[in-house]
Amino acid sequence: MMRRRLFFWELAGFLFTGALGVLLHFLYEWSGGNTLAAAFSAVNESTWEHMKLLFFPMFVFSVFQVCIMGRNYPNFLAARAASILTGLVLIPVLFYTYTGVLGRNINWVDIAIFFLADLGAFLLDAWLLRRGKLTAPWQQILGLLILWAVAFCFVWCTFRPVKLALWMDPVTGTFGA
Repeated sequence: MMRRRLFFWELAGFLFTGALGVLLHFLYEWSGGNTLAAAFSAVNESTWEHMKLLFFPMFVFSVFQVCIMGRNYPNFLAARAASILTGLVLIPVLFYTYTGVLGRNINWVDIAIFFLADLGAFLLDAWLLRRGKLTAPWQQILGLLILWAVAFCFVWCTFRPVKLALWMDPVTGTFGA
């Protein structure tokens, strides 16, 4: 019963993250360049901003999910931090690998990479939660700190981006908002 319930939670998280991530891709433009929207949505086509589209929906879902089922999984925060970090790493690794091989990017492949990273993150999350790994209190505290630190980095780097390719909009050559 618990395993089936976890499956539905992870499926819901995958779908929520995918749907909200797609909406957040357009929110900044739809808002007319609103500063608050910039903090949580993509402000350009950089890889960093696409990573943000995965992070914030997963983060929001995590806050909701920990309130509902966190007590059933004493490893929730550490497992979610590990799975989010994995999803975030998958986006640039897959993107730069295929564009390095082809010498260009293809929009449908970019979209597929987002959903693959979303799927990979939730598959790892389910595996870690089922296995009961990472249950030490210090690991939960570290998981919570990592989640909040990454959230801070995404907001900070939207307005003060690092001048590296990860943060550069390939369309305009600009950085950040």
